[in-house]
Amino acid sequence: MSKKKYYDADGNEVKVKSVKPFYKKWWFIALVVIFVFNALNSMGDDDEAEVDTADAELVQEVEAIDEVEEEREEVVEEEPEEDESEETEDVAEETEEDVPTEFQSALNKADSYSSLLNMSKQGLYNQLTSEYGDQFSEEAAQYAIDNIDADFNENALAKAETYSDTMHMSKKGIFDQLISEYGEQFTEEEANYAIENLVTDYKENALKKAETYQESMDMSPEGIKDQLMSDYGEKFTKEEADYAISNLE
Repeated sequence: MSKKKYYDADGNEVKVKSVKPFYKKWWFIALVVIFVFNALNSMGDDDEAEVDTADAELVQEVEAIDEVEEEREEVVEEEPEEDESEETEDVAEETEEDVPTEFQSALNKADSYSSLLNMSKQGLYNQLTSEYGDQFSEEAAQYAIDNIDADFNENALAKAETYSDTMHMSKKGIFDQLISEYGEQFTEEEANYAIENLVTDYKENALKKAETYQESMDMSPEGIKDQLMSDYGEKFTKEEADYAISNLE
Protein backbone atom coordinates (compact mmCIF):
# COMPACT_ATOMS: atom_id res chain seq x y z
CA MET A 1 0.00 0.00 0.00
CA SER A 2 1.50 3.35 -1.09
CA LYS A 3 1.84 6.21 1.33
CA LYS A 4 -0.44 9.18 0.90
CA LYS A 5 1.39 12.31 -0.37
CA TYR A 6 0.66 15.93 0.58
CA TYR A 7 1.37 19.16 -1.42
CA ASP A 8 1.48 22.86 -0.49
CA ALA A 9 -0.18 25.75 -2.36
CA ASP A 10 2.71 26.01 -4.85
CA GLY A 11 2.47 22.32 -5.68
CA ASN A 12 5.51 21.26 -3.78
CA GLU A 13 5.38 17.91 -1.95
CA VAL A 14 5.25 18.20 1.83
CA LYS A 15 6.51 15.44 4.11
CA VAL A 16 4.20 14.81 7.09
CA LYS A 17 5.42 12.86 10.17
CA SER A 18 2.88 10.26 11.32
CA VAL A 19 1.81 10.36 15.00
CA LYS A 20 0.82 7.27 17.05
CA PRO A 21 -2.58 7.32 18.76
CA PHE A 22 -2.42 8.06 22.53
CA TYR A 23 -3.54 4.53 23.51
CA LYS A 24 -0.38 3.19 21.86
CA LYS A 25 1.92 5.56 23.73
CA TRP A 26 4.24 3.94 26.33
CA TRP A 27 3.10 6.22 29.13
CA PHE A 28 -0.55 5.27 28.58
CA ILE A 29 0.31 1.57 28.67
CA ALA A 30 2.36 2.10 31.90
CA LEU A 31 -0.58 3.90 33.53
CA VAL A 32 -2.91 1.04 32.66
CA VAL A 33 -0.51 -1.55 34.12
CA ILE A 34 -0.13 0.45 37.35
CA PHE A 35 -3.89 0.87 37.66
CA VAL A 36 -4.53 -2.87 37.23
CA PHE A 37 -1.76 -3.76 39.72
CA ASN A 38 -3.16 -1.41 42.38
CA ALA A 39 -6.66 -2.76 41.85
CA LEU A 40 -5.47 -6.33 42.38
CA ASN A 41 -3.53 -5.35 45.52
CA SER A 42 -6.54 -3.56 46.92
CA MET A 43 -8.67 -6.68 46.50
CA GLY A 44 -5.97 -8.84 48.14
CA ASP A 45 -5.62 -6.48 51.09
CA ASP A 46 -9.36 -6.55 51.71
CA ASP A 47 -9.34 -10.37 51.72
CA GLU A 48 -6.35 -10.51 54.05
CA ALA A 49 -7.94 -7.99 56.39
CA GLU A 50 -11.06 -10.11 56.57
CA VAL A 51 -9.00 -13.26 57.25
CA ASP A 52 -6.89 -11.50 59.89
CA THR A 53 -10.02 -10.26 61.64
CA ALA A 54 -11.54 -13.74 61.65
CA ASP A 55 -8.29 -15.26 62.94
CA ALA A 56 -8.07 -12.69 65.73
CA GLU A 57 -11.62 -13.45 66.84
CA LEU A 58 -10.90 -17.20 66.79
CA VAL A 59 -7.71 -16.75 68.85
CA GLN A 60 -9.63 -14.71 71.44
CA GLU A 61 -12.25 -17.45 71.74
CA VAL A 62 -9.59 -20.18 72.15
CA GLU A 63 -7.74 -18.16 74.80
CA ALA A 64 -10.98 -17.62 76.71
CA ILE A 65 -11.66 -21.39 76.67
CA ASP A 66 -8.07 -22.12 77.84
CA GLU A 67 -8.47 -19.72 80.79
CA VAL A 68 -11.68 -21.46 81.87
CA GLU A 69 -10.02 -24.90 81.60
CA GLU A 70 -6.98 -23.74 83.63
CA GLU A 71 -9.25 -22.41 86.38
CA ARG A 72 -11.07 -25.76 86.49
CA GLU A 73 -7.74 -27.66 86.71
CA GLU A 74 -6.51 -25.43 89.56
CA VAL A 75 -9.68 -26.11 91.52
CA VAL A 76 -9.35 -29.87 90.94
CA GLU A 77 -5.65 -29.87 91.94
CA GLU A 78 -6.12 -27.77 95.08
CA GLU A 79 -8.87 -29.89 96.60
CA PRO A 80 -6.85 -33.16 96.90
CA GLU A 81 -3.91 -31.27 98.47
CA GLU A 82 -6.14 -29.99 101.25
CA ASP A 83 -7.55 -33.47 101.76
CA GLU A 84 -4.07 -35.05 101.83
CA SER A 85 -2.88 -32.49 104.40
CA GLU A 86 -5.85 -33.20 106.63
CA GLU A 87 -5.35 -36.95 106.25
CA THR A 88 -1.64 -36.62 107.13
CA GLU A 89 -2.44 -34.67 110.28
CA ASP A 90 -5.06 -37.24 111.28
CA VAL A 91 -2.62 -40.11 110.71
CA ALA A 92 0.09 -38.32 112.73
CA GLU A 93 -2.31 -37.81 115.64
CA GLU A 94 -3.44 -41.42 115.51
CA THR A 95 0.20 -42.61 115.33
CA GLU A 96 1.23 -40.60 118.40
CA GLU A 97 -1.75 -41.91 120.32
CA ASP A 98 -0.92 -45.50 119.33
CA VAL A 99 2.71 -45.36 120.60
CA PRO A 100 3.02 -47.14 123.96
CA THR A 101 4.32 -45.06 126.85
CA GLU A 102 7.38 -47.30 127.26
CA PHE A 103 8.34 -46.82 123.61
CA GLN A 104 8.06 -43.04 123.88
CA SER A 105 10.10 -43.05 127.11
CA ALA A 106 12.83 -45.10 125.43
CA LEU A 107 12.92 -42.62 122.55
CA ASN A 108 13.21 -39.71 124.98
CA LYS A 109 16.12 -41.43 126.77
CA ALA A 110 17.86 -42.14 123.48
CA ASP A 111 17.53 -38.47 122.49
CA SER A 112 19.16 -37.42 125.76
CA TYR A 113 22.06 -39.88 125.44
CA SER A 114 22.69 -38.82 121.85
CA SER A 115 22.58 -35.10 122.59
CA LEU A 116 24.59 -35.13 125.83
CA LEU A 117 26.95 -38.09 125.43
CA ASN A 118 27.21 -38.34 121.62
CA MET A 119 26.64 -42.08 121.72
CA SER A 120 26.55 -44.46 118.76
CA LYS A 121 23.44 -46.31 117.61
CA GLN A 122 24.68 -49.61 119.05
CA GLY A 123 25.79 -47.88 122.23
CA LEU A 124 22.32 -46.40 122.67
CA TYR A 125 20.62 -49.74 122.16
CA ASN A 126 22.89 -51.49 124.65
CA GLN A 127 22.39 -48.75 127.24
CA LEU A 128 18.61 -48.80 126.84
CA THR A 129 18.34 -52.59 127.23
CA SER A 130 21.14 -53.20 129.76
CA GLU A 131 20.19 -54.62 133.15
CA TYR A 132 22.75 -52.17 134.53
CA GLY A 133 21.32 -49.37 132.41
CA ASP A 134 17.74 -48.39 131.58
CA GLN A 135 16.28 -51.91 131.30
CA PHE A 136 13.82 -51.13 128.51
CA SER A 137 12.40 -54.01 126.49
CA GLU A 138 14.15 -54.85 123.23
CA GLU A 139 11.06 -53.73 121.31
CA ALA A 140 11.02 -50.33 123.01
CA ALA A 141 14.76 -49.88 122.48
CA GLN A 142 14.46 -50.80 118.81
CA TYR A 143 11.60 -48.33 118.39
CA ALA A 144 13.82 -45.63 119.89
CA ILE A 145 16.72 -46.47 117.55
CA ASP A 146 14.45 -46.53 114.51
CA ASN A 147 12.86 -43.17 115.31
CA ILE A 148 15.66 -41.12 116.83
CA ASP A 149 16.68 -38.01 114.92
CA ALA A 150 20.47 -38.13 115.27
CA ASP A 151 23.54 -37.73 113.06
CA PHE A 152 25.84 -40.54 114.16
CA ASN A 153 28.68 -39.27 111.97
CA GLU A 154 28.66 -36.05 113.98
CA ASN A 155 28.38 -38.01 117.23
CA ALA A 156 31.50 -39.96 116.27
CA LEU A 157 33.33 -36.73 115.45
CA ALA A 158 32.36 -35.20 118.80
CA LYS A 159 33.68 -38.30 120.60
CA ALA A 160 36.93 -38.16 118.63
CA GLU A 161 37.41 -34.51 119.60
CA THR A 162 36.94 -35.43 123.27
CA TYR A 163 39.53 -38.23 123.08
CA SER A 164 42.01 -35.92 121.36
CA ASP A 165 41.49 -32.90 123.62
CA THR A 166 41.30 -34.65 127.00
CA MET A 167 43.30 -37.86 126.53
CA HIS A 168 45.72 -36.76 123.76
CA MET A 169 45.23 -39.96 121.80
CA SER A 170 46.76 -40.88 118.44
CA LYS A 171 44.80 -41.17 115.20
CA LYS A 172 44.92 -44.98 115.30
CA GLY A 173 44.08 -45.01 118.98
CA ILE A 174 41.00 -42.82 118.45
CA PHE A 175 39.79 -44.90 115.49
CA ASP A 176 40.14 -48.17 117.41
CA GLN A 177 38.33 -46.71 120.42
CA LEU A 178 35.45 -45.49 118.27
CA ILE A 179 34.75 -48.88 116.65
CA SER A 180 35.63 -51.16 119.60
CA GLU A 181 32.84 -53.35 120.97
CA TYR A 182 34.25 -52.46 124.38
CA GLY A 183 34.41 -48.80 123.44
CA GLU A 184 32.03 -46.56 121.52
CA GLN A 185 30.74 -49.13 118.98
CA PHE A 186 30.44 -46.77 116.02
CA THR A 187 30.55 -48.22 112.52
CA GLU A 188 33.79 -48.02 110.54
CA GLU A 189 32.17 -45.51 108.17
CA GLU A 190 31.24 -43.25 111.09
CA ALA A 191 34.71 -43.61 112.62
CA ASN A 192 36.37 -42.78 109.29
CA TYR A 193 34.19 -39.68 109.00
CA ALA A 194 35.33 -38.62 112.47
CA ILE A 195 39.04 -39.16 111.72
CA GLU A 196 38.84 -37.36 108.37
CA ASN A 197 37.13 -34.33 109.89
CA LEU A 198 39.00 -34.14 113.19
CA VAL A 199 41.25 -31.09 113.42
CA THR A 200 44.14 -31.82 115.78
CA ASP A 201 47.95 -31.96 116.02
CA TYR A 202 48.99 -35.57 116.67
CA LYS A 203 52.62 -34.57 117.27
CA GLU A 204 51.51 -32.36 120.14
CA ASN A 205 49.29 -35.16 121.41
CA ALA A 206 52.32 -37.48 121.41
CA LEU A 207 54.38 -34.88 123.29
CA LYS A 208 51.72 -34.47 125.98
CA LYS A 209 51.50 -38.25 126.38
CA ALA A 210 55.29 -38.44 126.69
CA GLU A 211 55.28 -35.74 129.37
CA THR A 212 52.65 -37.68 131.32
CA TYR A 213 54.73 -40.87 131.21
CA GLN A 214 57.83 -38.95 132.24
CA GLU A 215 56.20 -37.12 135.15
CA SER A 216 53.92 -39.83 136.53
CA MET A 217 55.87 -43.00 135.77
CA ASP A 218 59.49 -41.77 135.66
CA MET A 219 60.08 -43.60 132.38
CA SER A 220 63.22 -43.23 130.26
CA PRO A 221 63.07 -41.49 126.87
CA GLU A 222 63.56 -44.81 125.09
CA GLY A 223 60.87 -46.50 127.17
CA ILE A 224 58.50 -43.60 126.50
CA LYS A 225 59.16 -43.84 122.76
CA ASP A 226 58.39 -47.56 122.72
CA GLN A 227 55.17 -46.97 124.65
CA LEU A 228 54.10 -44.22 122.26
CA MET A 229 54.60 -46.45 119.19
CA SER A 230 53.39 -49.78 120.60
CA ASP A 231 50.29 -51.45 119.12
CA TYR A 232 49.38 -52.27 122.71
CA GLY A 233 50.15 -48.73 123.81
CA GLU A 234 49.44 -45.34 122.25
CA LYS A 235 49.82 -46.26 118.54
CA PHE A 236 51.51 -43.03 117.44
CA THR A 237 53.65 -43.03 114.29
CA LYS A 238 57.46 -43.08 114.52
CA GLU A 239 57.58 -39.48 113.31
CA GLU A 240 55.15 -38.37 116.02
CA ALA A 241 57.04 -40.32 118.70
CA ASP A 242 60.40 -38.86 117.60
CA TYR A 243 58.92 -35.37 117.78
CA ALA A 244 57.70 -36.04 121.32
CA ILE A 245 61.04 -37.39 122.57
CA SER A 246 63.06 -34.59 120.97
CA ASN A 247 60.87 -31.98 122.66
CA LEU A 248 60.84 -33.46 126.16
CA GLU A 249 62.53 -31.24 128.73
